[in-house]
Amino acid sequence: SMKPFEWEGGVEDPRIVETEDGRYLMTYTAYDGEIARLCLASSPDLIQWEKHGLVLGTGKHRDTWSKSGAIVCRQAGEKLIATKINGKYWMYWGDTDIFAATSSDLLHWQPLEDENGLVKIFGPRPGQFDSELVEPGPPAMVTDKGILLIYNSKNSGKDGDSSLPVGTYAAGQILLDKNDPAKVLARTEHHFFKPEKAYEITGQIGNVVFLEALVPFKGQWFLYYGTADSKIAVATRKSSPNAGEN
Repeated sequence: SMKPFEWEGGVEDPRIVETEDGRYLMTYTAYDGEIARLCLASSPDLIQWEKHGLVLGTGKHRDTWSKSGAIVCRQAGEKLIATKINGKYWMYWGDTDIFAATSSDLLHWQPLEDENGLVKIFGPRPGQFDSELVEPGPPAMVTDKGILLIYNSKNSGKDGDSSLPVGTYAAGQILLDKNDPAKVLARTEHHFFKPEKAYEITGQIGNVVFLEALVPFKGQWFLYYGTADSKIAVATRKSSPNAGEN
């Protein structure tokens, strides 16, 4: 049933969180060669997967370009567990601009809308590293200060950051209100992660680092990312004794 959405373009952009009952939930993008659509699958063991269809359903947003779903979670030791905010699960999604959706069960999602349509949470900024597009990175995480979302971005050739090559993908961070996940509290003025290594600068598409997974493991954070659309890489840093507060 998913073949019309996934073929011939394929599936990409996987992001995984755990559920309260120990299952794994994966958002991914299905691409049919024309439209990217955000999809959902679940697994008890990371090996056998059940597909649950389109995140935006079969209604008016069935053919809305959608991708890169970052579900809001909390850190519990070495686990990242999907967590409710005021009784609902939240997910950030989209590219160019970032939007949101909510769910009561993690399987059925409703995009956040108002009288004007989809509610934009945040978007590109002229003159800065994220001037052409923004796109969610790893699953968003609840901290003491708010919801932390690492996001990917592209530098525009018209009104971008002149210190970066045109088209550079670099990463920023944004903090959202944990009582109102649609409200932005703070945002980094500068990228914290950019292409520097040879394999990040040269490849199928040059000057790209694209962050997708952040894993707490044995006192460290492991940040997994794509490089120049050609390889997969990992960066690490030590975590503090209470890493969930950072």
